[in-house]
Amino acid sequence: MNYIGSKNKLSAWILDVVSQQVSTPLKDAVFCDLFAGTGRVGRTFKPLVKQVIANDVEFYSYILLQNYIGNHVSLPRKRDYIEKLENLAPKEGFIAQEYGENGTAHRLFFSQHNAQKIDAVRQQIEVWKTEGEIDPPMYYFLLASLLESADKVANTASVYGAYLKKIKKSAAKPIKILGAEFDLTASSHEVFQKDGNALVKEISGDILYLDPPYNARQYGANYHLLTTIAKYDRFVPRGKTGLRDYYKSAYCRKGEVAQQFEELIKSAQFSTIFLSYNNEGLMPPELIKTIMQKYGNYSLEVKDYQRFKADKTESRNHKASATQEYLHILKK
Repeated sequence: MNYIGSKNKLSAWILDVVSQQVSTPLKDAVFCDLFAGTGRVGRTFKPLVKQVIANDVEFYSYILLQNYIGNHVSLPRKRDYIEKLENLAPKEGFIAQEYGENGTAHRLFFSQHNAQKIDAVRQQIEVWKTEGEIDPPMYYFLLASLLESADKVANTASVYGAYLKKIKKSAAKPIKILGAEFDLTASSHEVFQKDGNALVKEISGDILYLDPPYNARQYGANYHLLTTIAKYDRFVPRGKTGLRDYYKSAYCRKGEVAQQFEELIKSAQFSTIFLSYNNEGLMPPELIKTIMQKYGNYSLEVKDYQRFKADKTESRNHKASATQEYLHILKK
């Protein structure tokens, strides 16, 4: 999944830095990914550590995390269920009505065929859950599979803040329901859907990895349609893009982010803290250093990498094609 701030290309580097900085052997460590998103970093550490604690306030993220992190043992018949979903006929429903190209709202987030197929699959998953046909681990696996499959045929430039004026080539292809495969581990893991600053006061461990929003873009708005598919609730969509009510993070507000961040660092009950942040973020590196070094020994690692692009180069606010990722380190 294309995702703002994704650490897919940086996860190996993060693992290398963490391994060098932490004295506790990874196999004995409790690792927390507090702003986990799609769970890329937690998934990297999952086979290597004693336990992963994964959290994100967004519901679509919670579903993905329950599958990729929470699920850790084999699920019998998961391929059978995926095949049944793949073979379902398209069906009219909320997504087709509100977000399909021929829907009543004329929002071009999906082709009409794909929107109706999403409706059919989502409804069937809920029927299986309600009737007790599937247990929670299977429910999360199937729902995560639908979210990722739907995202692949979305008629957007990677985020759901807007749709394209015409159905692009990839969005015109019929949706294919593919299983969201997860790593098997001997140990279990924990998944939460809470405000990070609240949760950090309730948990403890060895490694705390922080990847909060960098800028004013709210994830709840940029990925609202994934939450709508995941919840499949009825509401009155707002505006041209069919927005729902969404959580607004203080980490996206310039006047609040520093205070919020320092409160988190102060409350954290972890021996080593790693903060991913880049040079386009609301908090400059000097401010982050000033805050973190109040609470222990501070250091910094920097890496150049290709920045995320969700729009055309000529119309972007940030013209640079590369950025710098900072990994701020605090040993409390």
